[in-house]
Amino acid sequence: MFEIVKKQLLAKDIYLMDVAAPRVAKSAQPGQFVIVRVGEKGERIPLTICDYSAGRGTVTIVTQVVGASSRKICALSEGNSFTDFVGPLGRPSELALLAGEELRQKRVLFIAGGLGAAPVYPQLKWLSEQGAKADIIAGAKSKDLLILQAEIAAAAQNLYVATDDGSAGFKGLVTELFKQLVDAQGKKYDLVVAIGPMVMMKFVALATKACGIATIVSLNTLMVDGTGMCGACRVSVGGKIRFTCVDGPEFDGHLVDFDEALRRQGMYRAMEKEAECRCLP
Repeated sequence: MFEIVKKQLLAKDIYLMDVAAPRVAKSAQPGQFVIVRVGEKGERIPLTICDYSAGRGTVTIVTQVVGASSRKICALSEGNSFTDFVGPLGRPSELALLAGEELRQKRVLFIAGGLGAAPVYPQLKWLSEQGAKADIIAGAKSKDLLILQAEIAAAAQNLYVATDDGSAGFKGLVTELFKQLVDAQGKKYDLVVAIGPMVMMKFVALATKACGIATIVSLNTLMVDGTGMCGACRVSVGGKIRFTCVDGPEFDGHLVDFDEALRRQGMYRAMEKEAECRCLP
């Protein structure tokens, strides 16, 4: 059993949990994920690692209530335990393969939409620990839904905020703020890493392609069983079939067939809704 040693409400229906998982914490790298399960008959849920500490033996995850299984996870309290907490799984971030001066000289911009700030944070933190600072655009519908802002600001070179309603930072979409930084302010980037809603990543990739900036996206929201067995996370990348959980979760954003990925993401919506209705009082 894997005990929850800390639970924190980050925003409405979004919770951070530190979980005692020493072996996972010792091996984790930025960009990887874990599979958690609540109860012997619980659903296997892949969650991107938000942070990890080999010294404390803990792994941090962030979960939003969106369905039956995430509701069960978020209902757990400090002192409760996960039945399973398996990982680290997936390939580490491409940035983790770089080192030294090559890494420090790379001009990187992260674009995080909503809950995407959680998987972006460990990459920002890791870069900072290597002496390489990156910029980040953090977007959300409103100020109340922005998460991990203090932690991100401490690890980033520059934090730019965009909200749909203008309640914090730039009023508008992250793609609009990106264009303002590049076109109006003359910012130069070698790489963009976008993590967030699928449709956001699609339009970020279109915007960066027009600017000729290499782009990585994380397709973690497509994963179901997390081992490549179910095939639900199939995605076309450069005309070839890839499996998000074993070949990713990060891919070249300019090669991903986002229209196919969006259709696949909606395949289980009816079943998820049915399961959620069964869990409601």
